[in-house]
Amino acid sequence: MSIRIGIGSDMAIPPSPSSYWQWVELCDEVGIDSIWHSDQLVGKGVEPIAMLAALAARTQRLRIGTNALVAPYRDPLVVAKQFATIDFLAPGRLLPVFGVGHALDPYWAATGHPPAQRGRRANEAITLIRALLEQEQVSFQGEHFRYEGPGVSPRPAAPLPLWIGGDSEAAIQRTAAMGNGWLGGITSPARAGEVVAGIKAALVKTGRSIDADHYGVSLPLRIGTAGDPAILAAQQQLRTRFKMTDDTPIADLFATGSAEQIIALLRRFIAAGISKFIMVPVAHDQADLLEQTRLLATEILPVIEGHAG
Repeated sequence: MSIRIGIGSDMAIPPSPSSYWQWVELCDEVGIDSIWHSDQLVGKGVEPIAMLAALAARTQRLRIGTNALVAPYRDPLVVAKQFATIDFLAPGRLLPVFGVGHALDPYWAATGHPPAQRGRRANEAITLIRALLEQEQVSFQGEHFRYEGPGVSPRPAAPLPLWIGGDSEAAIQRTAAMGNGWLGGITSPARAGEVVAGIKAALVKTGRSIDADHYGVSLPLRIGTAGDPAILAAQQQLRTRFKMTDDTPIADLFATGSAEQIIALLRRFIAAGISKFIMVPVAHDQADLLEQTRLLATEILPVIEGHAG
């Protein structure tokens, strides 16, 4: 099982284009496996597919991914064409991950789309995107999407691996039915292990298979003291977003503390069947982001990717 560590952008809006590219160049230089951008159409973050296109043109080695692209938000034909274009620029480096979004996300109220329909819309969108990327002619008639016509071009030379996010029962079944891998959001080792086991059980019923090392999670990262104000602020932000009570245990949802403590947490995830990690640095500013990235590369990556016991 190959263990790999990627990194997610912590910058809702990069301080400047030059500072963003400085960070990307550092990630490339120090051996980070991949860079990921999340989907917040009505948030303050940058648009992820546009960022992946820019990364495809600017980098040669780094893999690039969506963490996760909210499928119900998107037009499947446009997404398929965008993915095909990015794969043309960076063959074999695109890692699409799809999610359904959170029911509390402001997008639903902003657009009038009912969150209760997001799972069914996502299933149809992912199915149609795959067909558009892989078939000469596509005929799709769903409840939410319909298409009759040619597949997209330039077609990827190899099928794109479409991973699924989320840890609900619906996400487990969606992964087993149509995913090439699973990427959990902010979750604990115990819950990640339950999801991996659930997906493997569901795969028996669907008659499909997923590579053993195609299971991953995302984790906020802060190398330093556990009482760091940046960590406490990030934890409170998580509690507020998901309406958690103050006594909800969340320590296992954050990779924080010393390098040794973080390595121990990652090993618990590995024991649960996880082999891919997206670490999202919690940083004060640009200089702090660069320092957290260097520390990740020098103190954690060699141990975890080197399979040290």
